[in-house]
Amino acid sequence: MTSNDTLARLAAVIESRRGGDPAQSYVARLFAKGPDAILKKIGEEATETVMAAKDGDRRKIVYEVADLWFHSLVALAHYGLSPADVLAELERREGLSGLEEFAARQAAPRDHEGS
Repeated sequence: MTSNDTLARLAAVIESRRGGDPAQSYVARLFAKGPDAILKKIGEEATETVMAAKDGDRRKIVYEVADLWFHSLVALAHYGLSPADVLAELERREGLSGLEEFAARQAAPRDHEGS
């Protein structure tokens, strides 16, 4: 079993909660509240991840990153995306220098402006 399998299984569970009873499911409640609530949770979890990292508490860092990833998966589902989409992007970047990848992203908006 791989981490890809874990992410895919979790994404399937999240997707199965879409349209569910908000009184019975936290994920259904997030979906019912809409993207602002989902994105707010991502912001909260990102902040908690930073705070845990600043404290250097390894156990808490893992816990908070798990929360951040979970809520990010909810956001992906909301926008019709999956972990596979993110993994494909990471695979595309594999072997690229971080500086080269950043420069390519900076050039992309300028390329579109000329279109």
